[in-house]
Amino acid sequence: MDIPVVENVLKLNDEIAAENRRRLGEAGVVCLNLVGSPGSGKTTLLEKTLDSLRGELRIGIITGDIATTRDAERLARFCDHVTQINTGGGCHLDANQVKQGMNNLPVEDLDLLIIENVGNLICPVGFDLGQDAKIGLFSVPEGEDKPAKHPRVVLESALLLLNKIDLLPHVPFSMDVFESDLRKLRDDVPVLKLSAVTGEGLDAWVDWVRQSSTTVKRDRAAATT
Repeated sequence: MDIPVVENVLKLNDEIAAENRRRLGEAGVVCLNLVGSPGSGKTTLLEKTLDSLRGELRIGIITGDIATTRDAERLARFCDHVTQINTGGGCHLDANQVKQGMNNLPVEDLDLLIIENVGNLICPVGFDLGQDAKIGLFSVPEGEDKPAKHPRVVLESALLLLNKIDLLPHVPFSMDVFESDLRKLRDDVPVLKLSAVTGEGLDAWVDWVRQSSTTVKRDRAAATT
């Protein structure tokens, strides 16, 4: 009896996600959905990203959390267009919440919208939000087994990040196991290794964001001609 309910929820979510995608496309906005565990470094990464792209791209942020506005407050120091969504216990953002968040942003005046999903590697992966690309974020302190334990993140992400590589000398982490498990699932997904704190590898990530923004807009233009 539960299956039809789940199917109806996902169907409605996908319909709203399609509306979000259509609105963003018409406005010329590229949308990235960042998914990672609590403490993996999502907010710190976004702080550094916003700082690097300041004055180059007009960026809006939707950040999701169970409670508090702390992430939004941190990001607002680097970005004028930030909105916080508190799920009140929900383990992910859904397309309707993102739609409401977009209504609090000047979408038509943006180049890029980044969604910082609720800290979780399970629930957020199954919900389309209307994004152009999903970014999966792992971190060294979580352990090398996360790709094997959370394969859907690997399978659905356009890019995977391994954050906190500055901690490699200090915690047990096998890069060989991490890479082997990941490549057993997908051999084509790009992986960037970085430290949002020290800045190591950050330029490659910022370049990817910059290039993706250009590529998505070019592909949209080609699709309409």
